[in-house]
Amino acid sequence: MTPPTRNLIYGLAFMATIMIGGVTGYLMAGWDLSDSVFMVVISIFSVGYGEVRPIQAEGLRGLTMAIIILGCFGVIFVSGSLVQLLLEGQIRRAMGHRRMNAELKKLNQHTIICGYGRIGRMVAADLKTGHRSFIIVDKDPRRLESARESGYLCLEGEATEESVLLEAGVTRASVLATVLPSDASNVFITLSARDLNAKLTIIARGEDPATERKLLQAGADRVVLPAHIGAERIAHLILFPEAEELIDDAEKSHHLKEELGHLGLGLDEMVIPKYSAFIGKTVGQFEALHTGNVIVVAIHLRTGGTQLRPATNMVLNAGDGVVAVSRGGAWMGDRE
Repeated sequence: MTPPTRNLIYGLAFMATIMIGGVTGYLMAGWDLSDSVFMVVISIFSVGYGEVRPIQAEGLRGLTMAIIILGCFGVIFVSGSLVQLLLEGQIRRAMGHRRMNAELKKLNQHTIICGYGRIGRMVAADLKTGHRSFIIVDKDPRRLESARESGYLCLEGEATEESVLLEAGVTRASVLATVLPSDASNVFITLSARDLNAKLTIIARGEDPATERKLLQAGADRVVLPAHIGAERIAHLILFPEAEELIDDAEKSHHLKEELGHLGLGLDEMVIPKYSAFIGKTVGQFEALHTGNVIVVAIHLRTGGTQLRPATNMVLNAGDGVVAVSRGGAWMGDRE
């Protein structure tokens, strides 16, 4: 609770106490409830309508003077708190806008995240962990408020508009990630961003696999299909549970994939399809075909079970799952 809000609540409580005390005092003097409330209200707000009834007793005069003095003080305090509350919101917005503009001007070689939905939140969290400067562009004020609470730099606006991208510093940015749920919006943003910055690395989200080609033609460097990735993951869990557990345990216990990534290596799995050129080859021959850039660490046998650290003379069969460490993009999992 902000100080102006707290002061306003205290002021209203103070005035309520004065009103209750004044009404009670008049009731004890024999006045009815209507006259008591009316007398207290015109006294607090100094309306000057005159006395409802003649006030001759010393006690009622003292009560009335106390109500007038304390009531005026309460009105002034509440009015000041209300004005402070209204001005503080405007000042905060003005200062926030000025601070955002100052930070925007400082951004260079940063990342622009278009969309702060489910995927946008995860991307922002990972970039923050990686100490990468970025700005979030979204048109939904509620999402932006959530992003600001997380300490992220935000810009409210429609990312499909070139003026918004320019304000986000697209000409100085190094990467733009458009992760909106609309494929049409992602294509339009990609076209606009590529036109504004030819050197920009653009990573686009696609929902429909058919959109991947359009995004690449629009200028995207990479296209991510979350639904496709999720489907492959589920299929691997069904077909090769032991091999998936091997990879998952490595991620959870030793962060193996992250460590390998820092070294330019990757941990992947492939299924040897029917009629593949790898059928009948040994593990050693499989690694030799990749010129030493792939090392097989496990094989999930089609007949069941997982062979860790397989021997180089072990023969590969159709339907086997191969888990391997690859270097320099040499993984040839789709080769047949």
